[in-house]
Amino acid sequence: MPIDVSAALSAAPTVSEVSWTERDVILYHLGLGAGVDSLDPAELGWVYEKGLRVLPTFAMVAGRGVSAGAPSRVGMNMPGIDIDLRKVLHGGQSLTLHAPIPASGAAMISSRVANVWDKGKAAVIVFEQSATDADGKPLWTSAMQIWARGEGGFGGDAGPEAPGAVPERDPDKVLVSPTSTQQALVYRLSGDMNPLHADPAFAKLAGFDRPILHGLASYGVVCKAVVDGVLGGDPVRVQSFSVRFAGSLYPGESIETAVWRSGDALTLLATCPERDGQPVLTHATMEVR
Repeated sequence: MPIDVSAALSAAPTVSEVSWTERDVILYHLGLGAGVDSLDPAELGWVYEKGLRVLPTFAMVAGRGVSAGAPSRVGMNMPGIDIDLRKVLHGGQSLTLHAPIPASGAAMISSRVANVWDKGKAAVIVFEQSATDADGKPLWTSAMQIWARGEGGFGGDAGPEAPGAVPERDPDKVLVSPTSTQQALVYRLSGDMNPLHADPAFAKLAGFDRPILHGLASYGVVCKAVVDGVLGGDPVRVQSFSVRFAGSLYPGESIETAVWRSGDALTLLATCPERDGQPVLTHATMEVR
């Protein structure tokens, strides 16, 4: 059986040490399109080491972490998981912040398979990473949902249903984030070197007209848009951010993010206006402080 659920869930976590510098943070922000107006003090705060702010989604690439190839590690090195990587899709991502991420620092990352859900035609492997600082204090916890097509039907738990509906009213705010044609080429330098995001011939073999933007780049772009447009530019106010990846985006297209607010809870929907509002991120929620 390709997935031995018991073995996957009972395996001891793998632990690794990672570190990052202000330069890594700045490069990540540039990969999200920050700093286009270099004279704007708000934008400069994302790309200049003096008073550098850190988006919480930097956790996805800190020390070349999740964005650097966690799906491959799951497919090849995780006990109980033996699946064809061509069947694997990054279906969803969540992130919970326990403390502000410093502009430079180090962390111990504990990685494990937290759940395996049976969706019938697919299995969903929930790959969790928890980060702590040098004193053992929690920094963040992330959970990547990996959809493995053709691996379901083993009689397991289907998992929780994520809330998908947006409120039946106009959004409180609509934020538009342009992307540049070279954005994927910059973002990939933060760790995800998959040729799907750079090589036109490879992208065509995968069924795309041209290279696409990384899903985690869209995740970061939307987070930045909300921090800038709703949270007064303060990334520390983000407590958690969860999404499902619903569609691809070509570099040079825009992401339009509709925001509904209810107290400290935000419901988000990210679409591509150049393609008649095709969804990019759905089932998206953010808890804020």
